[in-house]
Amino acid sequence: MGQDKLLVITDQAAVSLSAVRDAIKLVRKDGVEQLDPLIITQATSDSLTSLESLSITDVVSLCKSSEFPSDQLLTNISRILKPGGAVLLHLVSQSADNQKTNSSLERKLFLAGFLDIHSQSIGVMCKKPSWKIGSSFALKKTPQVLPKIQINDDNDLIDEDSLLTEEDLKKPDLPSVGDCEVGSTRKACKNCSCGRAEEEEKVKLGLTMDEINNPQSACGNCGLGDAFRCGTCPYKGLPAFKLGEKVTLSGNFLASDI
Repeated sequence: MGQDKLLVITDQAAVSLSAVRDAIKLVRKDGVEQLDPLIITQATSDSLTSLESLSITDVVSLCKSSEFPSDQLLTNISRILKPGGAVLLHLVSQSADNQKTNSSLERKLFLAGFLDIHSQSIGVMCKKPSWKIGSSFALKKTPQVLPKIQINDDNDLIDEDSLLTEEDLKKPDLPSVGDCEVGSTRKACKNCSCGRAEEEEKVKLGLTMDEINNPQSACGNCGLGDAFRCGTCPYKGLPAFKLGEKVTLSGNFLASDI
């Protein structure tokens, strides 16, 4: 206790010794009579410049004005206060606005870096952090444990050949190719010898032998050529001819142009 230094500051010009002791009792429960506090009246931010850093154990502020202590004064209090030291901002005059004043003091103390701030009917209590400004310590990192993947060696890869059936393995039957590569969209070649030219002639003409040997026309335009024939004319596609005379075709009429 002999090494403890307690500082009392006030914005008043004078303060009674009993008021100082009553305020100290709110911070210290025992040994108040043996304490010899340092008292500074009408304290300003410059009043603490002569005090060494980290030399004061606790600070009691007797506040008459809601503006006391100032932000700069709180900064100096934090400088001279030892880590873990207590600070009491004691309101000398009680009023209906005490709750509002306490909220303002709490905000100022928080911005000044004090911790464990709590309001009481007589003012606001707080503490300076137990660590020094600029101190550092190592953070313990929890090693990240990756989940283990269970590999079952009994599960072999599937043989792709086992997925094929007997039908899949059979060789497909390809269609036979004739002399003219006969198909639904092919034409008979120039020297056709497979009979496709004759089949195309029958399909293309769609006429009977009587209609070819003795052509007749109900409209009179069938023999004039495709330019004069209607869309359903049976002679459509044939060259012009005379009615009643056999329709004659040139030798290369059905021959392919390819």
